[in-house]
Amino acid sequence: MITIAIANQKGGVGKTTTAINIATAMAATGWKTLLIDLDPQGNASTGMGVSAEERELSSYDVLVDEIPLADAIVGTSIPGLDLVPATVDLSGAEVELVSVDERTSRLRNALQDHGEHQICFIDCPPSLGLLTLNALSAADTLMVPLQCEFFALEGLSQLLQTVEKIQQVFNPNLGIIGVALTMFDRRNRLTDQVADDVRECLGNLVFDTPIPRNVRLSEAPSHGLPALVYDNGCAGSRAYMALARELIARLPEQRKAA
Repeated sequence: MITIAIANQKGGVGKTTTAINIATAMAATGWKTLLIDLDPQGNASTGMGVSAEERELSSYDVLVDEIPLADAIVGTSIPGLDLVPATVDLSGAEVELVSVDERTSRLRNALQDHGEHQICFIDCPPSLGLLTLNALSAADTLMVPLQCEFFALEGLSQLLQTVEKIQQVFNPNLGIIGVALTMFDRRNRLTDQVADDVRECLGNLVFDTPIPRNVRLSEAPSHGLPALVYDNGCAGSRAYMALARELIARLPEQRKAA
């Protein structure tokens, strides 16, 4: 199973929207996909239409109580896409894990023997605490959603430094599969300037497909649906399908779906 963490310590960059829709796009192309909600806000769970009542077990139980990952998985309305939901209990996990041995390896241990899915996406909280460290320690690679605004560049610099530290201490094999430009607005000159600066800095690491600002992307979670299901013809949905094709092209050849 290929494990991809979707992370950026800056909030409001379209991280959960990217996690929901890229996971849906991968499932739509035939990949057996797992989405792990590791954000205490539980937005990915809500956006997939999984109510609080359906979240008997969650990523909190996997991390803190070390229950088997399979026990926490729930199905979604999307064929081929399963979810490990999050609950508010997850907000206390960082404190509870502080005194625990191997506190940054809990998620990696849970994923180690899981073979039911071909690809796993982890939606991280907007911080670089123990939850995100668990995700980065467990992941094969990292996808970074980056909002096309000036302050996002500063956050990216901090995140890249964190990745280096993770590689040195916890996960030497962690890579970055790509940076996805989100909330892209061609009418805004700053958007183009930030995009140009990011591409100049990171080159081919930046995905060609930008995710536009799109009302339908914002509306979809309130209906408990990914945008690709809510309106598969909108600009945002088409962009996420294109991004999924780019992602598949970057995955290791020997581990791609047949």
